[in-house]
Amino acid sequence: MAGAPDHSGHRKRLRQRFMKAGADALPDYELLELVLFAAHTRRDVKPLAKALLKRFGSFAEVISAGPRALKEVEGVGETAVLALKTVQAAAVRMARGEVMQRPVLANWQKLLDYCRTSMAYEDTERFRILYLNRKNVLIADEVQQKGTVDHTPVYPREVIKRALELGATALIMVHNHPSGDPTPSKADIEMTREVREAAEKLGIALHDHLVVSKDGYNSFKTMGLL
Repeated sequence: MAGAPDHSGHRKRLRQRFMKAGADALPDYELLELVLFAAHTRRDVKPLAKALLKRFGSFAEVISAGPRALKEVEGVGETAVLALKTVQAAAVRMARGEVMQRPVLANWQKLLDYCRTSMAYEDTERFRILYLNRKNVLIADEVQQKGTVDHTPVYPREVIKRALELGATALIMVHNHPSGDPTPSKADIEMTREVREAAEKLGIALHDHLVVSKDGYNSFKTMGLL
C-alpha cells in the first residue's frame, strides 16, 4: 500500500501467526505488540512492548501493573493503559468463572490459578475471603482489606460476621505478598490461628489460608499450619 509505514507488513504477519499457531507460539513481547496494536494503530509498537517488559519483567506483570506505573514508560498513554488493563480484567473474569458456584475442593488447581491471576502481581497486600456453603461450593468471593506493601490489617470478628451474614459454613483465606516471597510471616500465622479459633466456636471451618505471589504460593494446610 502506497504511503503505508514499513511495519504494516509486520502487523499482518504477526496477526496471521497468532491466528494460525496461537499465543503459545509468540514470545511475550509479540503478544504485547498485539495488545498494543489497538492503542497505536500505525506506530511500530515493538520498542514499546520491549520497554514494558524491561520495566516490569513479564507479560503477566505488565498487564497487572497499575495505570500510574504503566504511564511512567514513555509512549504509554490512556489508550494503551486501557488496552492492557482490559486484557487483565478478561483474564481475571475468566479465571473467576471457573470457580464461582462450583465445589472448590474438587477444583483446587483452578482456585489456585484464580487467586494468582487476581492477586499475585498486586503491588500492595490484599486480603480476600472465599465463603463456602455446606457442599463446599464457593458462594462469595470478597476482598475484605487492602493494605500496604507488606501488611494488611485483618479483623477476625469481621471475617466471622460476614460468614454468618452469608450463611457460609467454611472459609478459605487468601492474601498476597508483593515481595514475591510467599512464606507466611509470624503475623500471618497468628492471625490465622485467631480466625480459626473464632470460626470453630460457631461451627465454621477454615479450610486453608493461601499466600500467593508472583513467584509461587504457600498453603497453610500443606505446611501443617492448619
